[in-house]
Amino acid sequence: MTNEKAVAEKLLQINAIKLSLDKPFTWASGWKSPIYCDNRKVLSFPYIREFIKSEMCNVIFEEFPEAALLAGVATAGIAWGAMAADQLKLPFIYVRPKPKEHGLGNQIEGYYEQHQKTVVIEDLISTGKSSLQVVDVLEQSGLEVVGMVSIFNYGFSVAAEALKSRNLRYFSLTDYPTLINLAIERSIVSPDQEEILLNWSLDPSNWKGF
Repeated sequence: MTNEKAVAEKLLQINAIKLSLDKPFTWASGWKSPIYCDNRKVLSFPYIREFIKSEMCNVIFEEFPEAALLAGVATAGIAWGAMAADQLKLPFIYVRPKPKEHGLGNQIEGYYEQHQKTVVIEDLISTGKSSLQVVDVLEQSGLEVVGMVSIFNYGFSVAAEALKSRNLRYFSLTDYPTLINLAIERSIVSPDQEEILLNWSLDPSNWKGF
């Protein structure tokens, strides 16, 4: 079993992946989706949490040996970034969607120094828009973003193109094709549902259900 498949297996095991083809989910972007990935659930399962944390640390250690700082994306990336930073003995910060409206008005929380080589920690990548907004905030604050690591990636072409345009290296522990293949293998998804799920992933912004 590859690591990608093992991670997908863990997500399915705890129902972190939800399928609802007759009543699609609506994402923040307004897109309709027959699938919803809720990695927050993983935090409630200690052994699976430990497994995924270790996989994330392996990727950071192997792919970004130059990393001097980890930056979690609020809110779902905070726990994973903090756990990985703890294991790798790296400093950690997190980035809010917008500056605080009180106190110091910070958008980046934590201590950092100019030009530190930074890896962004996400729970998942969908369109890539919110992830790149975080990259912008970090770079505007003088940090050097060397890459991004997420637990799950939907594999949309729009995200791949957006990240490529920024010359940003990114890695995900598992992805949508791996998940769907495993769901079919385990008879969680029927052949009819497979077609719907694959059609959705090809053009998610225009998918209206079936």
